[in-house]
Amino acid sequence: MNVIHRLLQQENLNFVLTNRLPRVALTRFMGRFAQIRNPLVRVPSIAAFKFFARPDLGEAKQKKFDSLRDCFVRELKEGARPFDPDPHGVCAPSDGIIGGHGRIQGDELLQIKGMPYSLKELLGNDAAASQLAQQHQGGSYVTLRLRAGMYHRFHAPTDCRVRRVTHIQGDAWNVNPIALKRVKSLYCRNDRAVIETTYRDDHGQEHALTLVPVGAILVASVRLHFLDLNLHHDYAGPQVLPCDATLQRGQEMGWFEHGSTIVVLAPPGLELVDGLSTGSEVRAGQGLLRQA
Repeated sequence: MNVIHRLLQQENLNFVLTNRLPRVALTRFMGRFAQIRNPLVRVPSIAAFKFFARPDLGEAKQKKFDSLRDCFVRELKEGARPFDPDPHGVCAPSDGIIGGHGRIQGDELLQIKGMPYSLKELLGNDAAASQLAQQHQGGSYVTLRLRAGMYHRFHAPTDCRVRRVTHIQGDAWNVNPIALKRVKSLYCRNDRAVIETTYRDDHGQEHALTLVPVGAILVASVRLHFLDLNLHHDYAGPQVLPCDATLQRGQEMGWFEHGSTIVVLAPPGLELVDGLSTGSEVRAGQGLLRQA
């Protein structure tokens, strides 16, 4: 195990093994393979997942899984992810490791230090994207990266209303730090969904709060419960999906069929909670942003 771990930490080897492959084709294959229920496939594949990803399955509601996919998207026991009740804060929508974050000024965000990307391009690079980006000017952004073994479901970070979802087809680059250092505008290249929500403050004023789940290699799809829809590389439906769904803080929004990334775009007046910084590990429901 230690030898394999050391090999995978070699940046050049890791990048080649996880990116210089037919990424989309491999992701499609993984989506089909992970659903196989035959025990000759299910048992060794789940065993390999446990060995390499080390998920905490003690938190899972189920003890046995019918497929590798079921293990990926496992539900947790009741109360395993309590949500911070502070009505003035925004919670982490998922488990994750904090990556690029900061104040939104202009069009530039950071995927990692020294690697900027365009906010408008992330959001779709059209008139609607420009308008949405403008609503977040002066606000904050936080990037959450989910490791493969983490809990893959994501939740409403506060009481909110989903107004629209834009699905943007793209590539399937790995989203680990090694790739983020090498691939320019990686988040803008990958398959992603722009989930536009609004929430009301104590004065009844609406504010934009946007979540952007970003796909990656082996992420077969992103499930959105409030649309009853799986978004994946072959999804041929409309790019823009109108929506009007009211969600409560902590309500499950969907899941990744493998680990990936969520970019949280917050309105002005919110900042990262004290004690959190790049590399901090958070859990769904933990306070992420608070009033400045």
